[in-house]
Amino acid sequence: MAAKSGKKSVLFVCLGNICRSPIAEAVFTHLVREKGQLEQWDINSAATIDMHVGKRADPRSRACLERHSVPYGHIVRQVTEEDFTKFQYILGMDHNNISNLKNIQPPKSTATVKLLGSFDPEGQEVIEDPYYGEESDFERVYQQCVRCCKAFLDTV
Repeated sequence: MAAKSGKKSVLFVCLGNICRSPIAEAVFTHLVREKGQLEQWDINSAATIDMHVGKRADPRSRACLERHSVPYGHIVRQVTEEDFTKFQYILGMDHNNISNLKNIQPPKSTATVKLLGSFDPEGQEVIEDPYYGEESDFERVYQQCVRCCKAFLDTV
């Protein structure tokens, strides 16, 4: 368990774990690595649904990360009850994610569940799903994740 190991821990969550949460996970991992603190963190991402479990992130997410030289190799997984004690922070991308998380959050949960966008210095609380959008929507998600992840990292 990350919380018990002395490591800080965060799980990024969106609906399918193919667009927003993989971008957030990759961005945050990249920022932590740049600070030389990777060994101090347990970082992951997950979905609230099981539709894409075992697959890779959306090709547009991967392309966006590649354009910014941010490495990523996560395989989609679904949130588990154990995640609520394994991770100190579970950060959802929108209000539906938070609602879904609260519905499966067990009574023994020790995680802080909140919106990643609550850390956005520009005040954009919701990170909109780019799945049905254009390439520019993935770039917007990336830029918002950078802002939010930097601010989150500064607070923990």
